[in-house]
Order: sequence, then structure tokens, then C-alpha cells
Amino acid sequence: MANLTAGDFRNGVIFEMDGKPYVVVEFQHVKPGKGAAFVRTKYKNVITGAIREESFNPSAKFEGGSVERRDAEYSYNDGDLYYFMDPETYDMTPLNADVLGDAFQFVKENTMCKLVSYKGSVFSVEAPNFVDLVVTATEPGVKGDTATNVTKPATLETGAVIKVPLFINEGEKIQVDTRTGEYLGRVKE
Repeated sequence: MANLTAGDFRNGVIFEMDGKPYVVVEFQHVKPGKGAAFVRTKYKNVITGAIREESFNPSAKFEGGSVERRDAEYSYNDGDLYYFMDPETYDMTPLNADVLGDAFQFVKENTMCKLVSYKGSVFSVEAPNFVDLVVTATEPGVKGDTATNVTKPATLETGAVIKVPLFINEGEKIQVDTRTGEYLGRVKE
């Protein structure tokens, strides 16, 4: 892949340094009153998961890393291993919980995800941005209480707990944004 500079850094950009692949977790372009501008960067080794922070000159050159994204269906988990099936070959890929990410708490079995790999090694699982899940436990809704922005905790069928409006009851299906963990609305069956 083409060379890139630290000035090109954005969240999720993959780059190689010293022959190792890294993904940008956070970045900030800093232009101090005096002195040269720099890019404060928090990056993660995609293989080991180790996170480092460093400041780079915006013109510092890096080799761009390429990652492969492929569809896979989450099948089941067995202890610490989570199994994903390739929809074309039916091959199973077992992954450790540490590559799943926060959004995975909203993924139920038989959901299509994207496995993100670098040189054949899966380092991340991307959940769908939106999922529909059933509320399995929450305090009963209060009739007539229409106060806006008042929420209560609700446990979803995957075990995740999010904040929902007071009028949501157990057994209802709701839509959740997996990137933020926010309630989006009821799902009409």
C-alpha cells in the first residue's frame, strides 16, 4: 500500500513501523504557538494489542498497512473461544475474547460480523452498527410517565445492560447502536 505520513493519521488507520502493524486509536494534530506542529498519537499493535503513545512530526513517513475484512457469522462460544463461520466455505474460525471489542456485547448467535485480519491473523471483530435485541429484564414501565430523557437500566438478550426510556418493557424488541451502546427505538415486528 502507498506510503502515508503522520499528518494522514485518523482513527482506524493501519500503518507499519519497524515491520510491525499498528492501528491508530486516537490522534490529535497539535500546532503550538511556538515550535513545529506534531501529531500526538495513541496506537495499538494489531497483533499483541499493546498500546503506546507517541508524538510524530506530521511529515514522518510510514508504510501503510493493509487489512483484510471478511464476513463471518458468529456461531457460538465455548469458554473463552468464540467461533465464527465463513458463509462460503463453512470453515470455523475460533477467536479469543480479547479481539472481540466492546461492541460484541450486543452480538447474538447467527449474527454476521466482519473479521479484520492482518497477514492472516484476525485482530478485531466488527459488529454490525445496528442490532435488534429483546429486553429480558427491566423495571416495569410506568404509564403516564412521559418525562423526556429519563432512563432505566435494561438487560438485553445478549446479557448487555443499556439505558432505555421508562416506557420500554420486558419482552420488547429494541434497536441498539453497537458503536455507542445507545437505545435507538422500538422495533416494529
